[in-house]
Amino acid sequence: MQRGLRVQGLVRYLYGPGRCEEHSDPHIVAGFRSPAELEPALRADGHQDFRHLDGLLTQPLALLGERNYRKPVWHLSVRAAPEDPILNDRQWAEIAHEMMSRTGLVQHGDEDAVRWIAVRHADDHVHIVATLARADGLRPEVWNDGYRIRDACRVMEARFGLRSTAPADRTAARRTKRAEVEKAQRVGRSEAARDVLRRHVATAVAGARTEVDFFAALRAEGVLVRERFSTRLVGQVTGYAVAVPDDLSADGRPVWFGGGKLASDLTLPKLRRRWGTESLARPGPRPLSGRYVSVRTGRAVLRTTVRRAADEARTTAEFLELLQQQGLLVRSRYSRIDPDQLTGYAVAFPDTDEPVWYTGGRLGLELALPRIQQRMSNSERDAETEGDDLTPKERQAFYDDAVRAAAYATSQIRRNLATDPYGAEDACWAASDVLRVAAKVTGNRHLVRAADTYGRVARPPYGRIPRPSSAGHGLRLAARLMVLAGTPDRGSVSVLVLVSRLIALLDAITQLRLLQQRSAQAGAARAASLQLSQAATGPAQAARHEALVQPSPFQLAMAAFPDPWAPAGGGSAVGPAPIASRLPVSRRVL
Repeated sequence: MQRGLRVQGLVRYLYGPGRCEEHSDPHIVAGFRSPAELEPALRADGHQDFRHLDGLLTQPLALLGERNYRKPVWHLSVRAAPEDPILNDRQWAEIAHEMMSRTGLVQHGDEDAVRWIAVRHADDHVHIVATLARADGLRPEVWNDGYRIRDACRVMEARFGLRSTAPADRTAARRTKRAEVEKAQRVGRSEAARDVLRRHVATAVAGARTEVDFFAALRAEGVLVRERFSTRLVGQVTGYAVAVPDDLSADGRPVWFGGGKLASDLTLPKLRRRWGTESLARPGPRPLSGRYVSVRTGRAVLRTTVRRAADEARTTAEFLELLQQQGLLVRSRYSRIDPDQLTGYAVAFPDTDEPVWYTGGRLGLELALPRIQQRMSNSERDAETEGDDLTPKERQAFYDDAVRAAAYATSQIRRNLATDPYGAEDACWAASDVLRVAAKVTGNRHLVRAADTYGRVARPPYGRIPRPSSAGHGLRLAARLMVLAGTPDRGSVSVLVLVSRLIALLDAITQLRLLQQRSAQAGAARAASLQLSQAATGPAQAARHEALVQPSPFQLAMAAFPDPWAPAGGGSAVGPAPIASRLPVSRRVL
């Protein structure tokens, strides 16, 4: 659905040859009067005379005058799927009347309703054009008309046996406009700016814990970021917008997209809820680790956090403050001889029942407080802490924990298939983070495609934020661990094992979406699973996997009774995780 300024140009385009497709036999099939009365007459030279039709459509606009909409021309294109049967003029007329009725623009028996026509110039679609002014001098209401159009489409699909489409539940991302696609083609880009920004923002969100991390990750990727500040509270950030540096408007300025213009779950308030920082009075980040990581991973996270804080700090007080800002518990140790002299420190994760403390020297000799203070006092900071923060074994442990988180989430989703199909929304939402980060750190094109395809599957209907869950928290934690781990070592099997677990996870989510009767999301999950299987096994095995992920009613019923007993796909190449790997690590982890 589009809005425009002049109806005259639109009518002439619909009756013309067309710029992107052939317009054959254009004619009116429905309208505010009979099609015969509205059809433009032929002139002596064989061309059509549109003056009478132009006058009929624009006459009500003169009654409104300055009260007109800024764009008073309402244009809707209704198209059938390629495999649908060809509809005749009477059927297209019925569809057009249903569209206008359900939007509230033309009620049955309302002679003062808006004036409109439906033009058919191809077998598979019609164009509905209306001027947003009533004959009685009132301005019609068109707010949220897109959702009412979607409802009308589903009614017509059922009536004429057409391909069923998804409801307007706001799970789909904002569609790229035709002008944006053509602009990208003109400048030589393979993707429109909106799609590029959506991928960058979703990936930055997956690896961030705070707004500072989020905006820093975007700027590191070369994305322009503009923060929006409150007009009432000084310094309070209420939103953001992003832009591609070389995507410029006609006046040479960057074209900005707000988070909500990219996807419904990318607005700043919803991102704050995801990070657990929606309360502006307590803006601190959630700790990165705690209950769901192994001992080796937890220690590596602490060491990396302390090491980076030591590199950034210039004083001991600033160093300890940075540790607290990262969400860690910090305990200071003072001298027994001089109570004012700080001699050491210890850190721990706050989200465990019994915090296990690590001193700086236990994390690394260079992280003992005297060594840190010695580097701070040097006029030129040495390169002692430069280099890789993680050892190969620690990086492997990070990926092992990501595999464990994916397996645990899969078991929880399968269990919810039988008990609570809507209780696993948070895990479905968080799975997108793991896919985004895995695609970034590996650079695998199949993973990139799978992450883009899965985006719709992750979003709950109508932009609702799911209730937090242990499975969802584990998946988000896995994504942040992979950000810290970075690119895996060449030849490592960690990524292949992770991909296999993600395939099992997406298969379980496919079954969940089918059970919830969300066919569009189920189809997207199935497509993402197939793309992942291509990354792991190749096209031939991927085709076999696609046939195996079609669940039967028996498999849907038995997938989680009382506990996952076999691959819910019934023969999938990826078997169920061992029971030990499907449970979170003990609360006392370090």
